[in-house]
Amino acid sequence: MLKYLLFTSALALVTVCQEKNPNIVVILTDDQDVVLGGMNPMKNVKRFIGNEGTTFTNSFVTSPICCPSRASFLTGLHVHNHMTWNNSINGGCYGQNWKKLETRTFATSLYNAGYNTFYAGKYLNQYGVPNAGGPEQVPPGWSEWHGLVGNSVYYNYTLSNNGVPTYSTELYLTDIIRDLSINFIENQTESRPFLMVLAPPAPHQPFTPAPRHQGVFNNVTAIKHPNFNIAVNDKHWLLRMPPSPLPAEMIPELDKVYRSRWESLLAVDEMVADVVEALDSNSLLSNTYLIFTSDNGYHIGQFSQVYDKRQPYETDIRVPLIIRGPKVQKNTKNDQPILNIDLAPTIMELAGLLPPQSMDGRPIRFDAQNEEFERNMLVEYYGEGRDGTVDPLCPWSYDSENLAECYPEYDCKCQDSRNNTFACVRHIARRINKKFCRFADSENFTEMYDINNDPYELTNTIDQELPAVKHWYQLLLAQMLTCKGYRNCDNPLENPKVLG
Repeated sequence: MLKYLLFTSALALVTVCQEKNPNIVVILTDDQDVVLGGMNPMKNVKRFIGNEGTTFTNSFVTSPICCPSRASFLTGLHVHNHMTWNNSINGGCYGQNWKKLETRTFATSLYNAGYNTFYAGKYLNQYGVPNAGGPEQVPPGWSEWHGLVGNSVYYNYTLSNNGVPTYSTELYLTDIIRDLSINFIENQTESRPFLMVLAPPAPHQPFTPAPRHQGVFNNVTAIKHPNFNIAVNDKHWLLRMPPSPLPAEMIPELDKVYRSRWESLLAVDEMVADVVEALDSNSLLSNTYLIFTSDNGYHIGQFSQVYDKRQPYETDIRVPLIIRGPKVQKNTKNDQPILNIDLAPTIMELAGLLPPQSMDGRPIRFDAQNEEFERNMLVEYYGEGRDGTVDPLCPWSYDSENLAECYPEYDCKCQDSRNNTFACVRHIARRINKKFCRFADSENFTEMYDINNDPYELTNTIDQELPAVKHWYQLLLAQMLTCKGYRNCDNPLENPKVLG
């Protein structure tokens, strides 16, 4: 009898602890920069998450492209470990290898621990397309699933509603995600915690605002930092290709893209306010963590590029990250270096779970504001060449097999190539703020920047560095490209053991 009472008491204690587990809401935007003012339209995000939580000012992604970055977000793994190399099926985006890894996301861990789990919006770029198995598939770990089939759009899309494809032509996708999320919240209780991931399309191309927001930023033009539309001669060949600088008639197009991106984000900002209100109205807000971030940044005109991502510069790899919750300091800025692979172990730890050592990321420390810190962070990109994306109207001859994204409306400035493949160490410490990148091209081109003294990355300092410094970064980068597990990936030269 005594053993039974002890057992039931212990069971009750576990149940009480589980009932107190927090809810977790993640808002993951698509291509939202932070360097070029991408957070300026987000008044509600700043008010309801930023003012009530912590803004992380050194937040980066493992890859400046959607599908690899989202795979890192879900698994806590670097690109070379989850092997989603780019946005194509052949490049691992929702390919067979990914489907094996889907059983190891933070969602499956929380689902198995008793969480209600909900996903709405863009997942991986090739999810639901016929060659990847169609929209009838529901990824493991989600109690309720509303996954967008394919890449970001705002109208004329298909959602997989728990495996049932539903096509819509007239309903604005961000608003549908909002409605689905509020309905889910209103059906939750305090007895069981939930995880909710909202992944709206904004501000991804085609940058379509909701009708109520069209023209709101008519007077806004693109930020023109010192690196805007300048000719370059010390960067890798893709940036050096003509036209450089872009012709003057291209600038109005860049301004149009810039303000359309802002306008498309206003519906996301409204969605955040409505989600917070729903949480509050249902007495769930005080025990909920809200995480706002993006899958990668964006450039618009920097170094005579047009508008895209896929590059190693700060515009493309820095992202917003704002977190609110019971253990998070309010109205605070935190400069600790963070990668998006840190979000999976952070979410697991917030849910009372122990992240596996095989994850390359590490949980965010919300009390680490004044601690000494140093971190070497790996950024990888594996270029993608696609047939049919080199327009024959372009006035000079291009390598149509290996180049990609070359269009007359871009003035035929290509945005990608198979050998636009690079890896970088983003090194941040109290007195260090550097970037070291190597390209896998015929030049083995190398770039290095001192961000403290050159925030716009105007001067490639590689030829000015001491040979010992260059050798150290080369060795470090080589080790990081084979690392597994956060203990190795954070300090590969100090602890070169690779987990199996």
